[in-house]
Amino acid sequence: MSYPHASAASLPEPSVFPIQGLHCGHYFYRWRRDVLASIGSIKAHEAKAELVAAMTPHSTARPERLQTFIVSGHKADFATIMMDLDPLRIDRVHQRIMSSTLGAAIEPVYSFVSMSEISEYLPNKEQYAAKLIRSGEDAQSATFQAKVASYEKRLPMMHAQRIAPEFPKWPAMCFYPMNKVRNVGANWYLQPFSARTEMMAEHAQSGMSFAGRVTQLVTASVGLDDWEWGVTLWARNPQFLKEIVYTMRYDSASARFGQFGSFYTGYLATGSEILEHCCI
Repeated sequence: MSYPHASAASLPEPSVFPIQGLHCGHYFYRWRRDVLASIGSIKAHEAKAELVAAMTPHSTARPERLQTFIVSGHKADFATIMMDLDPLRIDRVHQRIMSSTLGAAIEPVYSFVSMSEISEYLPNKEQYAAKLIRSGEDAQSATFQAKVASYEKRLPMMHAQRIAPEFPKWPAMCFYPMNKVRNVGANWYLQPFSARTEMMAEHAQSGMSFAGRVTQLVTASVGLDDWEWGVTLWARNPQFLKEIVYTMRYDSASARFGQFGSFYTGYLATGSEILEHCCI
């Protein structure tokens, strides 16, 4: 398939850096105990230090955002989550883990490639004002003007939280991929944009009730991986992970149109803590 050529002046320079947002990588690993036994205790201290260094690189090799986790259950033993402008800096951490001395005993069990984005359902100032009017607000009132001005002031921070979010140092995390379904009679992409926006606003309202207890990162994987989005949740307590997912599944965006992959649950840990926990 060929596409019409745009003028050279209008084209961005070729680059692996996103025009907006950051690359994001989720990597999940499992120990191969049979191989681990064959490695034995020869230079065990050096091998463990090498792996810890691979999981937490310094200086220019370190991605902008990086966390490591002990993963609960048999799907994986540990995980890394990273974000950076350069996708190869993210993948380089994975390659260093696998090429380490202990890498022969590490099996990659799942990865998810995505990018941060500003959702099309996040209203701009004009859309927010129109929503207030639809809800009965008087466009000439001082209250209306104050609400619009406050929202406009918050927008840059809201954009930054989605494009380059900080990873919270909260103990519990879960990750899952998701799609919006295309079933007959329940095809998300055939719904009017206004209806999709209302459903996502309801979904967001449910999430906001967990402010201070759970924080969320939604990254886009359309064209990059097998699913359309990846959802990463961090919580002050693992109970809140259960509660927020249970609460939000009743929203129409999930109940009618959500399709979810496997959940991975983890607990924030350093490389040394991972090795100790896994009895390496």
